Amino acid sequence: MTCISCEQRIERKLSKTNGIKKAKVSYVSSQVECSLDAQVISKKQICEIIEALGYTVIAEEDASGKQDKVIKVLGIALSILALYQVMKYFGLTNLFYMFPEAQESMGYSLLFMLGMLTSVHCIAMCGGINLSQCIGQPVREEQIETKRFWSTVRPSLLYNLGRVISYTVIGGVVGAMGSVVSFSGRSKGFVQLIAGIFMIIMGINMLGIFPGLRRFNLRMPRIFRSKLRGIKKGNSPFYIGLINGLMPCGPLQAMQLYSLSAGSFLKGALAMFLFSLGTVPLMFGLGALSSILSKTFTEKIMSIGAVLVVILGISMLTSGLSLAGINVAASINQNESARVRIENGIQIVENYLEPGQYSNIEVQAGMPVKWVIHVEKGSLNGCNNRIFIPYFEIEKKFELGKNTIEFMPTEEGAFSYSCWMGMIRGSITVKAPAK
Repeated sequence: MTCISCEQRIERKLSKTNGIKKAKVSYVSSQVECSLDAQVISKKQICEIIEALGYTVIAEEDASGKQDKVIKVLGIALSILALYQVMKYFGLTNLFYMFPEAQESMGYSLLFMLGMLTSVHCIAMCGGINLSQCIGQPVREEQIETKRFWSTVRPSLLYNLGRVISYTVIGGVVGAMGSVVSFSGRSKGFVQLIAGIFMIIMGINMLGIFPGLRRFNLRMPRIFRSKLRGIKKGNSPFYIGLINGLMPCGPLQAMQLYSLSAGSFLKGALAMFLFSLGTVPLMFGLGALSSILSKTFTEKIMSIGAVLVVILGISMLTSGLSLAGINVAASINQNESARVRIENGIQIVENYLEPGQYSNIEVQAGMPVKWVIHVEKGSLNGCNNRIFIPYFEIEKKFELGKNTIEFMPTEEGAFSYSCWMGMIRGSITVKAPAK
C-alpha cells in the first residue's frame, strides 16, 4: 500500500465479499485482518482478491529483506544525486531557475507559450507532487480486465485538470479584486517548510522503509470519508491538483501579477487559463508515463519516483529554511567571495548577477556596506530577479543596470540569503573588524 486510500479501497472490497464477516486493513502496518467463514472463502482466495486489485501479498518481511530494500533505495538516491552533480557541472541545472516574466503588454496568444517555457520550472517545484499522485495509483475494479488507455492516463489527467481549474479561478479572483495578497519572504519560507516535510514523509512512506512514519499521514475523519466515498471514486489527484494552485511558485505568482494588471475577472481568468494549459503537456507527460508502464516496471519506477519525491522535498525544505532566515546550506555555493574595497569608511562590494547562482560576499562588522550588483541583458530571469536577505530584512527587485543594496553589519557570523523563491542561495560572511 502506498497511501491511505489503498487501505480504504482494500477494506471496502473485502467487506463486500461473500464469506468475509469483517475486514480491517491497516496502512500503517501494511496488514489485513479478516474474520471469515472458512466454508465459503479461503485465505488463498482473499489473497487473490487483493492481488486482483493491483497489490502484492507477501509473508512477513525478514531483516535481510528490509536491509536489501534500504541498500536499493540508497543506490537510487546516490544515482540521482550523481546525475544532478553532472547536470550542475555542465550548467544544465540553470534550466530550473530560468523562466521568463509576464509583461503587461503581452498578448493572450503568447501566454500559452509562456506556460510551455515555464514547464521545466513546474517539474522542479511540483514534479514530486505530480509523481506522488500518478505513480502507484491502483487500477479501479471495473477496469481490472480491460486496463484501457483511459485508466492509465486518468490520474495525470485529473491532476492537471485540477491545476488548470485552480489556476483559472485564482486568476479570475485576482483580476476582479485588483490586488493580490502576497506572502512575505518568511511566510513563504514557512509554507515551503511544511510542504517539504510533507513531501519527505510522503516519499519515505512510498518506499515503505520506515512504516512508523505512516502514522503521521493526515487522514479525513471517517464520518466525512463515508459521505465523500460515493463521489470521490479515486479522484484524489484532482483534489491535489486544485490545492496545487495555492503553491508559492515563481511563474504562478508572476502570472498572478499579470492577472492583476488585467483588471477584470474574465481577463484574469483567461490569462491564467491559457498559461496553465501551456504547462500541461510536460506535466501530463511526466504523470502519464508513470501510469502506462507495466506492473513490474512500475514497481521499479515507483522506487525511483519515491526517492525523487524525498530529494525534491529536501530541496523544498532547504529553500524554506533559507527564506525563513535560518542559516542552512550556506556553503552550497562554493563561488569565490566578491572583492571588497573601502572608500570613505564604506565597504563597497561589486559583482555581476548570474542566471543560476548568487555570489558570496565577505565584509567586516561595524562598517556600512554598499553592495553594487550589475545586471546585464540576458542575466535576469523570473527566479533571480528579486533577492531576499532575511537577517537584514532586505528584499530587492533587480533591474537592468546598476542595483545598490546598503546595510550595516553589526554582528559576526554567516548569514544566508536567497532569491525570493529560496532556490538560488548565497551567503554574507561578517568578520571582526580589521585591526
